[in-house]
Amino acid sequence: MKSARLYHGSVRDKPNRHTVMSAIPRRNMLCVLVLLTASALFASAAGSRAAEALLAIKGYDPVAYFADGKPTPGQPELQYQWDEHVWRFATAEHRDLFKADPVRYAPQFGNYCAMALSKGEVVVADPENWLINEGKLYIFGKPAPAGPALFTQNLEENIAKANQSRSILPR
Repeated sequence: MKSARLYHGSVRDKPNRHTVMSAIPRRNMLCVLVLLTASALFASAAGSRAAEALLAIKGYDPVAYFADGKPTPGQPELQYQWDEHVWRFATAEHRDLFKADPVRYAPQFGNYCAMALSKGEVVVADPENWLINEGKLYIFGKPAPAGPALFTQNLEENIAKANQSRSILPR
């Protein structure tokens, strides 16, 4: 009967957990464990941020501003995906109107404040603060006296500045 013995610098016939564990320094194992945990946390956080970012104008119905003259939350069961965002609607008719001409109804700067953008800043808009000018929807981060009221004080210049800053918007 042959038995394998462990001598310093020799190899055993059947490695066990003690020989495998001693072959990999514990410090390296700890680093790997920390990296795996951190990457799992980062991936889940990035996934939840991505899911939030996909919802256009916080779930408000973009057609309602034109059809009803007021901001109206959309229904989760009445959705349409366009331009890498999920758009919600209060009615099926609004959804169908949007499908036929999304550029007509979508806010000019997506989820972002038109006034802030005219100043070269990126601020997520609150769909309750809005303005329609020449058939175009603009949404803002703050109510009057900021937001729509401030934007209209020098409307053409603010629209031009916001359009020039469009490249700073996240995609």
